[in-house]
Amino acid sequence: MVQKRKFNWFIDKLLNLFLIVCGLVALWVLLQVTCIATFKIPSDSMEPALLPGDNILVNKWVMGARIFNIWDAAEGKEVKISRLPALGKIKRNDVLVFNFPYPAQWDSIGLNLMTYYVKRCVALPGDTFEIERAHYKVRGCDIPLGNVDSQDGLLRMVEKRMVQDWGIVMSGYPYNESVNWDIMNFGPLYLPAKGDEVDMNPKHAALYKNAIEWEQKKKLFVRRDTVLLNDSVIDTYRFKENYYFVAGDKVMNSQDSRYWGLLPEPFIVGKAVRIWKSVDRGADKIRWNRVFKKIE
Repeated sequence: MVQKRKFNWFIDKLLNLFLIVCGLVALWVLLQVTCIATFKIPSDSMEPALLPGDNILVNKWVMGARIFNIWDAAEGKEVKISRLPALGKIKRNDVLVFNFPYPAQWDSIGLNLMTYYVKRCVALPGDTFEIERAHYKVRGCDIPLGNVDSQDGLLRMVEKRMVQDWGIVMSGYPYNESVNWDIMNFGPLYLPAKGDEVDMNPKHAALYKNAIEWEQKKKLFVRRDTVLLNDSVIDTYRFKENYYFVAGDKVMNSQDSRYWGLLPEPFIVGKAVRIWKSVDRGADKIRWNRVFKKIE
């Protein structure tokens, strides 16, 4: 009888422990989905703000956590993305984590849950963005945007004709003869906000083709001065989503909006806020001076 009581006591304790572990796992998953996510930085495209081996915390509350069918997204199916209520808003120069919007090809926006990028937001929906002599500008905004030192460095390289030696690709979005932009002189480009209406002409068709085709699930064509969505002529277009322009701090080594264009808001995971761990991969040592460092 005593042995039976001990056995039952042991089973009860084991069951309680199991329930506590399950509860902690469920809480962690809930936090990951709705509040905070963690990501590891694999490349140097955000130096010096972020280094390879940094592990960062991403605040989902700023924009509201995304809600969608993760299984359909994993299978490559179209998904509708909605968000929980936001407790803040994205500002220029915030560092964002997002799903790279061109996982298959450069002219087709798509959601790939396995591919995440981290870049700095340099233009918001409703902004008119341009690059002049390698430096980022938004009309009506007088604060420095992005890593100005790195922009200065690109300008010096171009003036000294060192671009080819570094293998820097100069041509930029949208790779269209009617819009001859590069990463030194780019724009002006208007970043559409949800509900904005733009005239549809050949230039705007080139700039917004990817976004419109993604929103409408139809093809955009230009026939001389006429723009068609599938077989329907359109004179204007009203956007359904907000769009952002993002850039890496290491200007000479970053695949960002200068090359692939608009970032749709539904692809944004959240704002990177702190480094919670940092490991020097070469030396396999923790960089203690970076632990819990605020991302600025």
